Amino acid sequence: MILGKSIVTGGAGFIGSHLVDALLERGSDITVLDNFSTGRPQNLGHVSEKIQVIECDISQSGAWQDSLKDVEIFFHLAALADIVPSIENPENYYQSNVNGTFNVLEACRKYKVKKVVYLASSSCYGIPDKYPTKETAEIRPQYPYALTKYLGEKLVMHWSQVYDIPAVSLRLFNVYGPRARTSGTYGAVFGVFLAQKLANKPYTVVGNGTQTRDFTFVTDVIGAMIKAAESDLSGEIMNIGSGQHYSVNQIVELLGGDVVNIPKRPGEPDCTWADITKARDLLNWSPQVSLQQGVGVMLDNIDYWVDAPVWDEDSIAKATKKWFQFLS
Repeated sequence: MILGKSIVTGGAGFIGSHLVDALLERGSDITVLDNFSTGRPQNLGHVSEKIQVIECDISQSGAWQDSLKDVEIFFHLAALADIVPSIENPENYYQSNVNGTFNVLEACRKYKVKKVVYLASSSCYGIPDKYPTKETAEIRPQYPYALTKYLGEKLVMHWSQVYDIPAVSLRLFNVYGPRARTSGTYGAVFGVFLAQKLANKPYTVVGNGTQTRDFTFVTDVIGAMIKAAESDLSGEIMNIGSGQHYSVNQIVELLGGDVVNIPKRPGEPDCTWADITKARDLLNWSPQVSLQQGVGVMLDNIDYWVDAPVWDEDSIAKATKKWFQFLS
Protein backbone atom coordinates (compact mmCIF):
# COMPACT_ATOMS: atom_id res chain seq x y z
CA MET A 1 0.00 0.00 0.00
CA ILE A 2 1.28 3.48 -0.91
CA LEU A 3 0.85 5.98 1.89
CA GLY A 4 0.15 9.47 0.53
CA LYS A 5 1.80 12.71 1.57
CA SER A 6 3.30 12.13 5.00
CA ILE A 7 4.99 14.27 7.63
CA VAL A 8 7.46 12.86 10.15
CA THR A 9 8.35 15.06 13.12
CA GLY A 10 11.74 14.10 14.49
CA GLY A 11 12.54 12.46 11.17
CA ALA A 12 16.28 13.04 11.54
CA GLY A 13 16.35 11.02 14.74
CA PHE A 14 16.99 7.34 15.36
CA ILE A 15 13.50 5.94 14.85
CA GLY A 16 12.37 8.76 12.58
CA SER A 17 15.09 8.21 10.00
CA HIS A 18 14.25 4.50 9.78
CA LEU A 19 10.60 5.44 9.30
CA VAL A 20 11.57 7.79 6.46
CA ASP A 21 13.43 4.93 4.76
CA ALA A 22 10.41 2.64 5.03
CA LEU A 23 7.97 5.28 3.77
CA LEU A 24 10.16 6.01 0.77
CA GLU A 25 10.12 2.32 -0.10
CA ARG A 26 6.33 2.58 -0.17
CA GLY A 27 6.34 5.59 -2.49
CA SER A 28 5.27 8.18 0.06
CA ASP A 29 5.86 11.91 -0.45
CA ILE A 30 7.70 12.84 2.76
CA THR A 31 8.34 16.05 4.67
CA VAL A 32 10.52 15.92 7.79
CA LEU A 33 10.12 18.47 10.59
CA ASP A 34 13.10 18.58 12.93
CA ASN A 35 14.99 21.16 14.98
CA PHE A 36 18.10 18.92 15.09
CA SER A 37 18.44 19.24 18.86
CA THR A 38 19.00 15.49 18.98
CA GLY A 39 18.42 14.39 15.38
CA ARG A 40 21.42 14.14 13.06
CA PRO A 41 21.36 15.44 9.47
CA GLN A 42 23.61 12.54 8.45
CA ASN A 43 20.82 10.12 9.37
CA LEU A 44 19.01 11.46 6.30
CA GLY A 45 22.04 12.06 4.11
CA HIS A 46 21.38 9.02 1.94
CA VAL A 47 17.82 10.20 1.13
CA SER A 48 18.22 13.99 1.27
CA GLU A 49 17.36 14.44 -2.42
CA LYS A 50 14.15 12.42 -2.08
CA ILE A 51 12.51 14.27 0.80
CA GLN A 52 11.76 17.79 2.02
CA VAL A 53 13.29 18.83 5.34
CA ILE A 54 11.99 21.82 7.31
CA GLU A 55 14.11 22.91 10.26
CA CYS A 56 11.70 24.22 12.88
CA ASP A 57 10.68 24.12 16.53
CA ILE A 58 7.24 22.58 16.90
CA SER A 59 6.94 23.90 20.46
CA GLN A 60 6.36 27.29 18.84
CA SER A 61 3.55 28.07 16.41
CA GLY A 62 4.91 29.10 13.04
CA ALA A 63 5.02 28.76 9.29
CA TRP A 64 5.91 25.07 9.65
CA GLN A 65 2.25 24.37 10.44
CA ASP A 66 1.30 25.30 6.87
CA SER A 67 3.35 22.34 5.64
CA LEU A 68 0.43 20.16 6.78
CA LYS A 69 -1.73 21.31 3.90
CA ASP A 70 -2.82 18.25 1.88
CA VAL A 71 -1.03 15.89 4.29
CA GLU A 72 -2.67 12.50 4.71
CA ILE A 73 -0.57 10.83 7.43
CA PHE A 74 1.16 12.61 10.31
CA PHE A 75 3.75 10.65 12.30
CA HIS A 76 4.57 12.51 15.51
CA LEU A 77 7.91 11.34 16.87
CA ALA A 78 9.59 14.61 17.89
CA ALA A 79 10.24 14.83 21.62
CA LEU A 80 12.92 15.52 24.17
CA ALA A 81 14.03 12.25 25.74
CA ASP A 82 16.25 11.15 28.65
CA ILE A 83 15.54 11.01 32.36
CA VAL A 84 18.12 13.26 34.00
CA PRO A 85 17.66 16.31 31.73
CA SER A 86 13.90 16.10 32.27
CA ILE A 87 14.49 16.31 36.03
CA GLU A 88 16.87 19.22 35.61
CA ASN A 89 14.84 21.14 33.01
CA PRO A 90 11.18 20.13 33.25
CA GLU A 91 10.00 23.30 31.49
CA ASN A 92 11.92 22.38 28.34
CA TYR A 93 10.28 18.96 28.33
CA TYR A 94 6.83 20.39 28.85
CA GLN A 95 7.33 22.88 26.03
CA SER A 96 8.61 20.24 23.61
CA ASN A 97 6.54 17.20 24.47
CA VAL A 98 3.25 18.79 25.53
CA ASN A 99 3.05 22.19 23.85
CA GLY A 100 4.70 20.76 20.75
CA THR A 101 2.05 18.06 20.55
CA PHE A 102 -0.70 20.64 21.04
CA ASN A 103 0.67 22.72 18.13
CA VAL A 104 0.88 19.63 15.94
CA LEU A 105 -2.70 18.65 16.71
CA GLU A 106 -4.04 22.12 16.02
CA ALA A 107 -2.34 22.10 12.63
CA CYS A 108 -3.74 18.61 11.95
CA ARG A 109 -7.20 19.89 12.85
CA LYS A 110 -6.88 22.96 10.61
CA TYR A 111 -5.76 20.98 7.58
CA LYS A 112 -7.94 17.93 8.22
CA VAL A 113 -5.11 15.40 8.32
CA LYS A 114 -6.48 11.90 7.69
CA LYS A 115 -4.44 10.02 10.32
CA VAL A 116 -2.12 10.77 13.24
CA VAL A 117 0.29 8.17 14.60
CA TYR A 118 1.80 9.22 17.94
CA LEU A 119 4.86 7.59 19.44
CA ALA A 120 4.25 7.28 23.16
CA SER A 121 6.50 5.76 25.81
CA SER A 122 6.13 2.71 28.01
CA SER A 123 7.80 4.79 30.72
CA CYS A 124 4.27 5.97 31.56
CA TYR A 125 3.78 2.66 33.43
CA GLY A 126 6.59 3.44 35.86
CA ILE A 127 7.09 0.34 37.98
CA PRO A 128 4.13 -1.89 37.06
CA ASP A 129 2.47 -4.47 39.27
CA LYS A 130 2.18 -7.15 36.57
CA TYR A 131 4.23 -8.54 33.69
CA PRO A 132 3.77 -8.66 30.83
CA THR A 133 2.20 -5.22 31.17
CA LYS A 134 -1.11 -4.48 29.48
CA GLU A 135 -2.30 -1.10 28.22
CA THR A 136 -4.83 -1.07 31.06
CA ALA A 137 -2.08 -0.99 33.71
CA GLU A 138 -2.04 1.95 36.10
CA ILE A 139 -0.14 4.99 34.83
CA ARG A 140 2.74 5.83 37.20
CA PRO A 141 5.28 8.15 35.56
CA GLN A 142 8.41 8.43 37.70
CA TYR A 143 10.03 11.51 36.12
CA PRO A 144 9.06 14.49 33.90
CA TYR A 145 10.01 12.83 30.60
CA ALA A 146 7.57 9.99 31.26
CA LEU A 147 4.86 12.38 32.39
CA THR A 148 5.17 14.73 29.41
CA LYS A 149 5.06 11.88 26.91
CA TYR A 150 1.91 10.61 28.60
CA LEU A 151 0.34 14.08 28.58
CA GLY A 152 1.10 14.24 24.85
CA GLU A 153 -0.75 10.96 24.40
CA LYS A 154 -3.73 12.28 26.36
CA LEU A 155 -3.86 15.31 24.05
CA VAL A 156 -3.79 13.11 20.96
CA MET A 157 -6.61 10.92 22.23
CA HIS A 158 -8.69 13.94 23.29
CA TRP A 159 -8.28 15.74 19.97
CA SER A 160 -9.18 12.50 18.23
CA GLN A 161 -12.38 12.23 20.28
CA VAL A 162 -13.49 15.87 20.19
CA TYR A 163 -12.32 16.96 16.73
CA ASP A 164 -12.69 13.63 14.94
CA ILE A 165 -9.03 13.34 14.01
CA PRO A 166 -8.27 9.64 13.42
CA ALA A 167 -5.34 8.83 15.71
CA VAL A 168 -3.45 5.89 17.18
CA SER A 169 -0.88 5.96 19.99
CA LEU A 170 1.90 3.37 20.19
CA ARG A 171 3.68 2.90 23.53
CA LEU A 172 7.20 1.80 22.69
CA PHE A 173 9.39 -0.48 24.81
CA ASN A 174 13.22 -0.18 24.76
CA VAL A 175 13.82 0.35 21.06
CA TYR A 176 17.32 -0.35 19.73
CA GLY A 177 19.03 -0.56 16.35
CA PRO A 178 21.42 1.25 14.00
CA ARG A 179 21.50 5.05 14.35
CA ALA A 180 20.48 4.92 18.01
CA ARG A 181 21.39 8.27 19.51
CA THR A 182 25.05 8.76 20.38
CA SER A 183 25.19 12.28 21.79
CA GLY A 184 23.81 14.09 24.78
CA THR A 185 23.40 12.76 28.28
CA TYR A 186 23.92 9.31 29.69
CA GLY A 187 21.15 7.16 28.28
CA ALA A 188 20.17 3.99 26.45
CA VAL A 189 22.15 0.87 27.22
CA PHE A 190 23.11 -0.09 23.66
CA GLY A 191 24.63 3.28 22.79
CA VAL A 192 26.58 3.27 26.05
CA PHE A 193 27.80 -0.31 25.65
CA LEU A 194 28.81 -0.04 21.98
CA ALA A 195 30.87 3.09 22.61
CA GLN A 196 32.54 1.31 25.53
CA LYS A 197 33.24 -1.73 23.35
CA LEU A 198 34.90 0.41 20.67
CA ALA A 199 37.05 2.07 23.34
CA ASN A 200 37.97 -1.29 24.93
CA LYS A 201 36.41 -0.17 28.20
CA PRO A 202 34.31 -2.31 30.57
CA TYR A 203 30.54 -2.23 30.28
CA THR A 204 28.94 -0.24 33.10
CA VAL A 205 26.19 -2.60 34.26
CA VAL A 206 23.60 -1.18 36.64
CA GLY A 207 23.17 -3.31 39.76
CA ASN A 208 23.83 -7.00 39.21
CA GLY A 209 22.60 -6.95 35.59
CA THR A 210 19.71 -9.34 36.20
CA GLN A 211 17.13 -6.62 35.48
CA THR A 212 15.32 -7.33 32.22
CA ARG A 213 14.13 -5.13 29.37
CA ASP A 214 11.80 -5.66 26.43
CA PHE A 215 14.44 -4.83 23.80
CA THR A 216 12.61 -4.21 20.52
CA PHE A 217 14.41 -3.85 17.19
CA VAL A 218 13.72 -0.64 15.32
CA THR A 219 12.45 -2.25 12.11
CA ASP A 220 9.77 -4.07 14.10
CA VAL A 221 8.65 -0.74 15.54
CA ILE A 222 8.54 0.79 12.05
CA GLY A 223 6.39 -2.09 10.85
CA ALA A 224 3.88 -1.40 13.61
CA MET A 225 3.80 2.31 12.83
CA ILE A 226 3.07 1.72 9.17
CA LYS A 227 0.36 -0.82 9.92
CA ALA A 228 -1.19 1.69 12.34
CA ALA A 229 -1.14 4.36 9.64
CA GLU A 230 -2.70 2.05 7.06
CA SER A 231 -5.41 0.80 9.42
CA ASP A 232 -8.89 2.18 9.97
CA LEU A 233 -8.27 2.25 13.72
CA SER A 234 -8.76 5.42 15.74
CA GLY A 235 -8.65 6.21 19.44
CA GLU A 236 -6.58 3.11 20.17
CA ILE A 237 -3.51 2.86 22.42
CA MET A 238 -1.24 -0.13 21.89
CA ASN A 239 1.99 -1.48 23.34
CA ILE A 240 4.76 -2.16 20.86
CA GLY A 241 7.49 -4.46 22.13
CA SER A 242 9.25 -7.70 21.36
CA GLY A 243 6.89 -9.68 23.54
CA GLN A 244 9.97 -10.99 25.38
CA HIS A 245 12.32 -9.64 28.01
CA TYR A 246 16.07 -10.06 28.31
CA SER A 247 18.55 -9.33 31.07
CA VAL A 248 21.32 -6.77 30.73
CA ASN A 249 23.71 -9.63 31.45
CA GLN A 250 22.44 -11.37 28.30
CA ILE A 251 23.30 -8.25 26.28
CA VAL A 252 26.81 -8.24 27.75
CA GLU A 253 27.21 -11.91 26.90
CA LEU A 254 26.22 -11.27 23.28
CA LEU A 255 28.53 -8.26 22.97
CA GLY A 256 31.46 -9.83 24.82
CA GLY A 257 33.74 -7.94 27.20
CA ASP A 258 34.49 -7.03 30.79
CA VAL A 259 31.99 -5.55 33.23
CA VAL A 260 32.01 -3.02 36.07
CA ASN A 261 28.91 -2.77 38.24
CA ILE A 262 27.42 0.59 39.22
CA PRO A 263 24.67 1.41 41.77
CA LYS A 264 21.08 0.52 40.99
CA ARG A 265 19.03 3.65 40.28
CA PRO A 266 15.74 4.71 41.91
CA GLY A 267 12.57 4.84 39.83
CA GLU A 268 13.72 2.17 37.38
CA PRO A 269 11.72 -1.05 37.10
CA ASP A 270 13.43 -4.41 37.47
CA CYS A 271 11.57 -5.49 34.35
CA THR A 272 9.94 -4.00 31.28
CA TRP A 273 7.87 -6.48 29.31
CA ALA A 274 5.06 -5.56 26.94
CA ASP A 275 1.86 -7.48 26.53
CA ILE A 276 1.50 -7.04 22.76
CA THR A 277 -1.73 -9.00 22.36
CA LYS A 278 -3.68 -5.90 21.36
CA ALA A 279 -1.24 -4.91 18.59
CA ARG A 280 -1.17 -8.50 17.31
CA ASP A 281 -4.96 -8.63 17.17
CA LEU A 282 -5.78 -5.15 15.87
CA LEU A 283 -2.83 -4.55 13.55
CA ASN A 284 -2.05 -8.13 12.54
CA TRP A 285 1.51 -7.23 13.53
CA SER A 286 4.19 -9.24 15.26
CA PRO A 287 7.91 -8.64 15.89
CA GLN A 288 10.26 -10.41 13.48
CA VAL A 289 13.79 -9.72 14.74
CA SER A 290 15.26 -11.83 17.55
CA LEU A 291 17.63 -10.34 20.09
CA GLN A 292 20.52 -12.33 18.65
CA GLN A 293 19.78 -11.04 15.14
CA GLY A 294 19.38 -7.47 16.34
CA VAL A 295 22.62 -7.44 18.31
CA GLY A 296 24.37 -8.89 15.25
CA VAL A 297 23.14 -5.94 13.17
CA MET A 298 24.32 -3.52 15.84
CA LEU A 299 27.80 -5.05 15.83
CA ASP A 300 27.91 -4.91 12.03
CA ASN A 301 27.22 -1.18 12.28
CA ILE A 302 29.35 -0.48 15.36
CA ASP A 303 31.42 2.24 13.65
CA TYR A 304 28.39 4.53 13.96
CA TRP A 305 29.25 4.88 17.66
CA VAL A 306 32.93 5.73 17.15
CA ASP A 307 32.39 9.37 18.18
CA ALA A 308 29.91 8.63 20.96
CA PRO A 309 30.73 9.56 24.58
CA VAL A 310 32.55 6.82 26.47
CA TRP A 311 31.05 6.58 29.94
CA ASP A 312 32.73 5.21 33.05
CA GLU A 313 31.82 4.89 36.73
CA ASP A 314 32.82 8.46 37.63
CA SER A 315 31.19 10.22 34.69
CA ILE A 316 27.97 8.24 35.14
CA ALA A 317 27.89 9.06 38.87
CA LYS A 318 28.23 12.74 38.05
CA ALA A 319 25.63 12.65 35.28
CA THR A 320 23.06 10.81 37.41
CA LYS A 321 23.59 12.72 40.67
CA LYS A 322 20.23 14.52 40.42
CA TRP A 323 18.54 11.26 39.46
CA PHE A 324 19.41 9.87 42.89
CA GLN A 325 18.74 13.22 44.58
CA PHE A 326 15.17 13.63 43.33
CA LEU A 327 13.95 10.04 42.87
CA SER A 328 15.40 8.32 45.93
